[in-house]
Amino acid sequence: MVCGPGGVGKTTLSAALGAMAAVHQGGKVLVVTVDPARRLGQALGLRPFHRGQQRVPDAAFRAAGAAPRGELWAELLDARAGWDALVSRHAPDRETARRILANEIYQGISERFIQSHDYIAIERLFELHSEGDYDLIVVDTPPTRNAVDFLLAPERMADFFSSRLLKLLATPYRSRLADAAARPFYYVADRVLGTRFLEQVAEFFILFQTLSEGFVERAKEVERLLSDERTAFVVVSTLETVPMREAEEFLRLLPAKGLDAGGLVLNRALPAYLFDAELASRASALAERAGELASALSAPGAPLEGFDAPLVQRVLGELAANFHNVAVVAKREAARRAELSRQVGVLAEVPELPDDVHDLAGVLEVGRRVWSQR
Repeated sequence: MVCGPGGVGKTTLSAALGAMAAVHQGGKVLVVTVDPARRLGQALGLRPFHRGQQRVPDAAFRAAGAAPRGELWAELLDARAGWDALVSRHAPDRETARRILANEIYQGISERFIQSHDYIAIERLFELHSEGDYDLIVVDTPPTRNAVDFLLAPERMADFFSSRLLKLLATPYRSRLADAAARPFYYVADRVLGTRFLEQVAEFFILFQTLSEGFVERAKEVERLLSDERTAFVVVSTLETVPMREAEEFLRLLPAKGLDAGGLVLNRALPAYLFDAELASRASALAERAGELASALSAPGAPLEGFDAPLVQRVLGELAANFHNVAVVAKREAARRAELSRQVGVLAEVPELPDDVHDLAGVLEVGRRVWSQR
């Protein structure tokens, strides 16, 4: 389970971990993503906007300079299809399932319900695990407002179905059928909210109660799988303040819930050459000699002939200052990393790469950085 704050590179890391497992360990590996940007499929060279499982061709690996021992597959999770499958599985009969699936309220909730992707991603993991077709499943968890929400999704789903909420929501609409005095109110509500809106709400909550027992039991089974020793959570973050604070909260919650923190990956770390004393010395010399160098560079026949010397001097001075400023940030990151390494069993770092990862070669490069530190 690859988890962490949004925007820190979880999708890329998920693909990288899956690719390296296929290259080095063999077997059949599946990477599941719910990333709305669908960048995983693009990075792996798969057909765009294609739902379901696709195999990454061996030819794509060879073109990227790798020879996989196993197979790498990818799946773009369809939250709506996942909810439909759950309804069909837990409904008491086909007619009830048909009525729920046709209900407009259900259709809106299954696509937009908060944490819908969270729960379905974990549910899909359980389903894939039960089928037993893959040796390793890597789940790229959904981008959420709070990464911790993902862990709480099964528990909240079970609480929702176990509580009295559904009964309280459905009871007034059941009473509506027998309470003639309330009918004028519902008639006005229908006129305001739209034709048959309240009937759709009533039907949805009444029918959804029939799924309660199956959903609660399934949520408990999913929680048991997450706490299984074969399931590990890899937390991904950058060293920026906000993402790191959220990642640390995630790392504290994992053991409290009996879950295995498989490791922490610090993505987009500043490169190590910023600590180089020789480069720092050259940056200082550049700042001191900016005027002299600017005059030489802008002189007739020089590379910057025709440029304004004061402007060149200012650019050179800013370049030197920027190096020192970024080096200060890099040192702070290094201190933070050292502190985290004492708290986390496995810690890996991926430096900021010169180009965005947009293909399998880039995914493998990220994977190699992580694999070398395992």
